[in-house]
Amino acid sequence: MKAVQISQYGDAGVLAVATSVSKPTPGEGQVLVEVHAASINPVDSMVRLGYMQKMAPLTFPATLGTDMAGVVIEAGPKVAGFRKGDKVFGMASLLAGGSGAFAEYATASAAALARFPSTLHFSQAAALPLTAVSALEVIEEKLKIQKGQKILIHGGAGGIGSIAIQLAKHHGASVAATALGEAADYVKSLGADKVIDFQKEAFDSLLSGYDFVFDTVAGDTYKKSFAVLKKGGTIISMLEQPNVELASQYGVTALAQGTQVTTARLERVGELVTKGVIKVHVEKAYPVENVKEAFLARESGKVKGKVVLTFA
Repeated sequence: MKAVQISQYGDAGVLAVATSVSKPTPGEGQVLVEVHAASINPVDSMVRLGYMQKMAPLTFPATLGTDMAGVVIEAGPKVAGFRKGDKVFGMASLLAGGSGAFAEYATASAAALARFPSTLHFSQAAALPLTAVSALEVIEEKLKIQKGQKILIHGGAGGIGSIAIQLAKHHGASVAATALGEAADYVKSLGADKVIDFQKEAFDSLLSGYDFVFDTVAGDTYKKSFAVLKKGGTIISMLEQPNVELASQYGVTALAQGTQVTTARLERVGELVTKGVIKVHVEKAYPVENVKEAFLARESGKVKGKVVLTFA
């Protein structure tokens, strides 16, 4: 089968499409999925670059990929709730015990899969798992956003940010978001009340008194965000560990987000999609043979929503 693999850590040049990779066999609690589409997440770039190797070193050659959507081919021992022919979406990352999502066939834990709504095609479904569950955990479970509260979302045009904006608006929040100027109209279309071009405007000078900040950017953006919060507010980051010193200085709570994709959360995402609360935007779908181009596009920082790989 075809699979996107790396034999060393590095830039997009290390990506290769192998054509004679053995089809994986589902183990206990796993499902074998024929992958129709898989989306590229920031974590996939981090794995490829070697940023995760201390925590989870790879054995080369390694198949990359986290999120995918496809059709169940076989259920392994002690799997209930899935049968051959089910259309599913979820996580098949090596880091989560799967075989890697960027392949024609992938094994994944049944606990990280769910059936996806019939209104979605495979590319849309593949774009949802990690991004939508991250937004769901933050907006609904950790921050528990309510009507009238204010939240600043960094990276509003990205996969996580775009879903977070829609969810926060659904719960009645006032939403500000940062994005590149050219993405302003897209971010506004998602429901953002204020859109700030982070390359031209200083968000920390324009905004104040916010209940929450959801950071998907990190670095100086994260550090400057503390000034936006009111006393007792909360900042949560996808990429930064809590800065205790700044949290104490500003009298706020700092949290780190570690996403856990589960069947229940994926089902909640499916429910929100079916109700029209959230919509997923696929910027472009690339055939798997164009994986290097796809990664470069996602890493350009100019993508609205998600970039997807497709398997013929």
